Amino acid sequence: MPKVASSTLNSLFAVVKPSGPASMTVVNTIKPLLSSSRLFLPQKDGKDTNKASKSNVKRRRKRKTGLKDMVKMGTGGTLDPLADGVLVLGLGDGTKQLATFLDCVKEYKTTCLLGCETDSYDSQGVRVRVAPWSHVTRQSIEEVLGKFRGEIMQTPPIFSALKMDGKPLYEYARNGIPLPRPIPPRKVTVHSLDIVDWTEGTDHGFRWPERVLSSADKEKMKKALEGAIRNDDGKPSIEDEPDPAVQDESPRPPTFVLTMKVSGGTYVRSLAHDIGHAVGSAAHVVTLTRTRQGKFTLEPNREDDRACVPWQVFEEAAKEDEGAEEMVHRDENGYRKWEAEVLKRLVLFDDGANVSAIMSTTEMGGTDPSVPQPAPQVGEENVSITQSATAVDGANVSNSQPTTGLDEQGVV
Repeated sequence: MPKVASSTLNSLFAVVKPSGPASMTVVNTIKPLLSSSRLFLPQKDGKDTNKASKSNVKRRRKRKTGLKDMVKMGTGGTLDPLADGVLVLGLGDGTKQLATFLDCVKEYKTTCLLGCETDSYDSQGVRVRVAPWSHVTRQSIEEVLGKFRGEIMQTPPIFSALKMDGKPLYEYARNGIPLPRPIPPRKVTVHSLDIVDWTEGTDHGFRWPERVLSSADKEKMKKALEGAIRNDDGKPSIEDEPDPAVQDESPRPPTFVLTMKVSGGTYVRSLAHDIGHAVGSAAHVVTLTRTRQGKFTLEPNREDDRACVPWQVFEEAAKEDEGAEEMVHRDENGYRKWEAEVLKRLVLFDDGANVSAIMSTTEMGGTDPSVPQPAPQVGEENVSITQSATAVDGANVSNSQPTTGLDEQGVV
């Protein structure tokens, strides 16, 4: 293991977030580990304190780490509970670089289930309506994807945490309050969008959500939507349209898998939702993976790519911390397994350093010259969700991304 630089406190690395926990659960699991590690002890008077005595580190492990002892830590765009994949974390002054990751080009892979849309546009939401799906084929999906490539306009859905006049949109929807004005659309760029898999219902195990939006809640939603849509966009239907070719729910609709390379602020769930509408059906996301953010990626294949730390490493470390100090495993250099794994993937920042070394022009949000840029096209009832990227202890970072829950402050 090489000598550790004195600036480990000011750095970036990425973790592979699993599907299930919220991003803040991941952060709150990792943060105490970093805060009790000699790698991330702050410097004093310009001197490296990584050589602090092991007894001091032991004391920090044994007692509950207080807020003043916690490493400053933030994310470069959170992922909601359903989503998994690349989650970029900034430490110390590394948090100042996180805004760059909010606007950079990202890559995703998502599985979408036909025939049903939900309030959150994913499988963790409540079923809003069902629609015919038996007429949809892989070819029909491929034929409409062109509408969603290049620069497009997306409008956040009413079930989101985006605020209007100081009130989250979902509060208007829940309380049946008409929006004071239409939700403004936002311009995003879809550099690439492809269907890479099609699976018939007999060959997958995904099902529509069991929870259904009640009649009373539908009426409230209709009232709120009265002011949500611009006059020339028409009113979105939230009424069920059963497939006449399907007599019961036993036949499962197909799924299709999309891969995409998109600008910051692109709403992945909205693409799935809008593609469903474009083929005369409905669709929602059942799996979602962020495969790349900047140079951090799940599958490094370029010289300057950065791998992510597996989540299992931190899970094991957190369990290990519950035991006695003498049960903690360390390598020949005195590092725990999680510390060694982080060091392999750490990006350090000195005073005045910037993130350009791990971001290309395209990844910083520039136009990809290899991708044609057609005039903006709006898909049927383009809808999206806006959320905040979470920063901890003063590293205030924000971002526009999709969420799975009405109140969930996670993003995709």
